[in-house]
Amino acid sequence: MLGAEDFIEETVEDLRSRIQGKAIIACSGGVDSMVAATLASKAIGDRLLAVYVDNGLMRKGETEEVEGMLRDMGINYRIASAGQEFFDALKGVSDPERKRKIIGEKFIRVFEREAREFGAEYLVQGTIAPDWIESGDGVRDTIKSHHNVGGLPKDMGMTLVEPLRDLYKDEVRDVARLLGVKASERQPFPGPALAVRCLGEVTPEGIAIVREACFIVEDEIRKAAEAGKMEMPWQYFAVLLPSRSVGVQGDRRAYGRTIAVRAVASVDGMTATYARIPLDVLDAISVRITNTMKDSVNRVVYDITNKPPATIEWE
Repeated sequence: MLGAEDFIEETVEDLRSRIQGKAIIACSGGVDSMVAATLASKAIGDRLLAVYVDNGLMRKGETEEVEGMLRDMGINYRIASAGQEFFDALKGVSDPERKRKIIGEKFIRVFEREAREFGAEYLVQGTIAPDWIESGDGVRDTIKSHHNVGGLPKDMGMTLVEPLRDLYKDEVRDVARLLGVKASERQPFPGPALAVRCLGEVTPEGIAIVREACFIVEDEIRKAAEAGKMEMPWQYFAVLLPSRSVGVQGDRRAYGRTIAVRAVASVDGMTATYARIPLDVLDAISVRITNTMKDSVNRVVYDITNKPPATIEWE
């Protein structure tokens, strides 16, 4: 890759020449989409509309946080509420690949509606190298279809523009820091959101459980890192497993769900090692999750698998 400063200059000029008219950008609030939005905004100004889709699958407080970042960036933006559409489309679906492709297509349909209203002919995405590498093609195996690659419908009615396509996550962060993007140090969050952390069928009940569990994991790890107990992992979250197990509440039998905690150290997401979280931090996470959700969760486990052989996300 070019140096970050040269990359910014060349990419802005390239976007200015390629986008002849209006464009929308899919903005999730993550570093990839926020960097792409900043570059596109520098290139075409008010001809860009950033669209954040509230799909009902986001983390606790995510929509409000992302709206604040978009407002501070000073670019046109719109929040598209489409939660029921996504839950309806995912009903009865448990296969991870089908989930990702359904979510990818649903995103595009929402963006197409917003594009028609705005009069945009171009869709800018923050696709980076690991997205298309892991999604596979005729040469590479599909590890998992990223929603912004494998989920794109063939009849998409917009021209796709991907200014970060050849960058890896660490390179995107370098660009973000130089641009002053607030999301530069934000941990990665999957495009399909909590749908791939709710194993099996995606339901509003399951998403509510994993949303609260993710919040607890993030909060406890952040507090432990700030207290000097551990280094901040590259990515850290909770996963809701589809199975139930027997437990005890007081003197009665309980039959509840299991939460798996996942935290990894990485540079670019292509490989990762599990984070060595102190036992007292894991204990705090487990106690808080089971106390907060005692009617639904009775077991917490910690994933100590590296990538490879595992991926970072479970689906």
